[in-house]
Amino acid sequence: MSKRIGLYQRVRVEGGGRRTVSQAGAVLLVETVRKVGLDTAISAAMAPWRKPRAVHDPGKVLLDVALGVALGGDCLADVAMLRAEADAFGPVASDPTVSRLIDVLAAAGPQALTAIRTARAEVRTRVWELAGADSPAADGGVIVDIDGVLVLAHSEKQDATATWKKTFGHHPLVAFVYHGQAGSGEPVAALLRPGDAGSNTATDHIATTQLALAQLPRHLRRGRQTLIRTDSAGGTHAFLDWLTRRGRWLSYSVGMTITDTIHQAVLKIPKKAWTPAYDAGGTERPGAWVAEITDMPDLSTWPKGMRLIVRKERPHPGAQLRFTDVDGLRLTCFATNTNGGQLAALELRHRRRARCEDRIRGARDTGLRNLPLHDSAQNRIWLEIVSLALDLLAWMPMLALTGKNRRWKPKKLRLRLFSAAAQLVTTGRTRRLRFTTRWPWTGEITRTIDRLSALPSPG
Repeated sequence: MSKRIGLYQRVRVEGGGRRTVSQAGAVLLVETVRKVGLDTAISAAMAPWRKPRAVHDPGKVLLDVALGVALGGDCLADVAMLRAEADAFGPVASDPTVSRLIDVLAAAGPQALTAIRTARAEVRTRVWELAGADSPAADGGVIVDIDGVLVLAHSEKQDATATWKKTFGHHPLVAFVYHGQAGSGEPVAALLRPGDAGSNTATDHIATTQLALAQLPRHLRRGRQTLIRTDSAGGTHAFLDWLTRRGRWLSYSVGMTITDTIHQAVLKIPKKAWTPAYDAGGTERPGAWVAEITDMPDLSTWPKGMRLIVRKERPHPGAQLRFTDVDGLRLTCFATNTNGGQLAALELRHRRRARCEDRIRGARDTGLRNLPLHDSAQNRIWLEIVSLALDLLAWMPMLALTGKNRRWKPKKLRLRLFSAAAQLVTTGRTRRLRFTTRWPWTGEITRTIDRLSALPSPG
């Protein structure tokens, strides 16, 4: 009779290993940093804050923290995972040094934020050039999605207040560039706001849009080729007037609240004016229709060229109807200044704004679940660190992953690629990381590093 030992093989555990590198898959992010020139750009941006005899470059300190966040860290101290692997990531500053740098940058205020953002914008232009046909602006246009996110606070922090959802924390506005069906998205703005900040505050939407436009290549910062998408929080006179002001001429697709005026206009739409809506794949969606009501309500006080498009559909099981719905059908409305095009295609383009929620979930998994510092000035620097981490998590797949793998979210990237360990082997003057053949995604790791290595070096 054999003795049962359980479902798993017993393994004895001990310390003392030296030649194995943990989180070795993070070399994909390090190689991305090197190939796009982010290290030199951030180093130059942080030069004013480097002391004459400083051992650590402030730019590398900032990048190390961003790499730690990209690997799943949620506080400054999590940079320790890189410090433990100096052979792979180089010398990493101590926790006190990191904290002092954050305090110094926070004290510098807008000057430090502008320096970091300018470096990111400079590198973003190079990344999109390297990406070529995979760039989000490959067709000559770009889409920027703006949305709010609630970040809960579990202790007293500056500007943490009660939110509209009866929670406690902050209410930042964030903006992401849409990468289309084949990709994910990358952050271009993060505006820290108190928890009680309004959802439809036009000045905040304008400030966020300004930050986002400054991150785009110069030729995309104005003109109809740049589309700003928001939910109904952006459907205000002041925001749309700003977007369409002479010399700016941006395109927009913003949700609109179903007012009584819009509701009455919908009731007057003849049955033959409704056309079938599209599903996510671009084919007709049963039980959903769209129609245009631009000529029905009085739009004289709104920007010229604004079109109103409404959608009605059968609500999904369990959905609660609103008093503005008609005949048991859910109504939604959006405004756009795009001329021409099928109504169903314009409505599908607007509905894809919902993918911004995926970007927000990815941001929550990448340092935005909480703001770890007390002062708002410090947490603004933290938001820039999170943005750097999200940039890397978007740029690496865009430049080196193919097919469905390009849409891997941060959690999947960490599980399959970054968490892989490797053996560090020194041959002559060359250091090599050898990933085990048993790891299911070793082939993907090696192919990705080969694609990154093949890219031209900056400068």
